[in-house]
Amino acid sequence: MTQVLEALKWRYATKKFNPNNKLSFEKINTLKKAFNLTATSFGLQPVRLVVLNDKTIQEKLVAASMGQRQVADASHLLILCIEKNVGKVYVENYFDRVKDIRSTPEEVLKPFKNYLLDHFTTTSEQEKQLWAAKQAYLVMGNLLTVCALEGIDACPMEGFVPSEYNDILGLAEKGIEAVLVLPVGYRAEDDMFSDFKKVRKPLENSVIDM
Repeated sequence: MTQVLEALKWRYATKKFNPNNKLSFEKINTLKKAFNLTATSFGLQPVRLVVLNDKTIQEKLVAASMGQRQVADASHLLILCIEKNVGKVYVENYFDRVKDIRSTPEEVLKPFKNYLLDHFTTTSEQEKQLWAAKQAYLVMGNLLTVCALEGIDACPMEGFVPSEYNDILGLAEKGIEAVLVLPVGYRAEDDMFSDFKKVRKPLENSVIDM
């Protein structure tokens, strides 16, 4: 069994965190870097990560999270947010970074740049938000795997009220809105869910070889 598979067997959606067991700076920094390295559509990175380490605010967010204590008891709370304004300026800024980092000539970039400019200036805001949210799920999946490999417990959550998170954290002022929540830290010794066997389909029923 490979290290990756062993780590994925070890992880589970942690229901009870040890509030006294904190993640190190190095562990949090690894998660930040893994977030930034995650693949996204067109490489545009329409997702931003809020790393919350403030127990007062974490407690305040419990009510906006359907009473789930993981939000407050986790070492840190990661909030995946999507950009609200993906348009002409956003796309142009991306291509400026490409030129700075890769020294790619403008004439080489121009066809792809023009395609994205046309796409993101004619696509509806609702469609762009749906597209960006899909990228947030890509990020969540990657972070869950990295957490498993790093021995970090995590609980992916959709059960929260995004508008209340946006208000409490002042996300609108940053041009972003919350779409997913990921408490991270270390499991409590008495979290009964840690011993539950995984319930998965047989491999032959979930994978189709052709």
